[in-house]
Amino acid sequence: MRKQPIQETDIQATKNRLSTTDFIANDIIISDSLDKLPLPDGPRRMTFIVVAMCTNGTVSMSIDTNNVQIQKGDLVIISERHVIDNYQASADAEGQLMIMSTRFFYDMVHDVSDLSSLFILSKRQPLLSLDSRESEIFAEYYALLKRKVADTENTYRRSIVGAIIHTMFYELCDVVAKRQQAANCHNTRSSMVFTKFISLLEINHKRERRVGWYATQMCITPKHLSETVKAVSMRTPNEWIDSYVTLAARLLLKNTTKSIKEIATELNFPNQSFLGKYFKEHVGMSPSQYRNS
Repeated sequence: MRKQPIQETDIQATKNRLSTTDFIANDIIISDSLDKLPLPDGPRRMTFIVVAMCTNGTVSMSIDTNNVQIQKGDLVIISERHVIDNYQASADAEGQLMIMSTRFFYDMVHDVSDLSSLFILSKRQPLLSLDSRESEIFAEYYALLKRKVADTENTYRRSIVGAIIHTMFYELCDVVAKRQQAANCHNTRSSMVFTKFISLLEINHKRERRVGWYATQMCITPKHLSETVKAVSMRTPNEWIDSYVTLAARLLLKNTTKSIKEIATELNFPNQSFLGKYFKEHVGMSPSQYRNS
């Protein structure tokens, strides 16, 4: 019997099923209803980012086939391409839920390393048990987010919300960094290979797009690198490289006045035409269209 492909669930469908008025278009949704999170039956691949903290009751689910039990004081981060299944919440489950589109995240980040940090954070440690101080900090950000999302008369609402989330994200990265420093001895070989690959990619993505080059720097074969990265992250090295290069192009197009020819040179494309074809293939529009959007 042929295995059925895993279906995706998008933020629009989730918003339609979730009874809340706290949202900005299809960019971000805020909700206090962990027990009513509208995930459909069966495994679904996420096309958005979820950050949620449980304040009462329990929640269970599988994330990429790994069973996760969430209780009071736990924070879970589910990033794009994670596969979620068997979601169940107790009748008394309460919490603070934030759902964010990947497009909003791309618009929000100011540095390519932000993207990898979020994924590494959630991939290696999707569940965080927060102490009372950390829980209070997250609750404060959530309360501020909820107020700003509801402030529909503010002209700069979307930008303000993005700035708050950006700051909150760094707070979460700090929590994870401290946890990892205390548990470095538990890192698996595969996760160390993935982390090393991402570290190299952060530094070299503007000049190197060959998987073989990264494998050589790590003294492993391209096949081993590809298999390990895919097993850890559910993405191939080429997909990661494309994510970094297209994000770098987005940032240069939106945040600088450099010409497309100059951007092509900075990203090590032979010419402007090659960049245009590459960008349109991965983003769905030309560099000029994206800059003017």
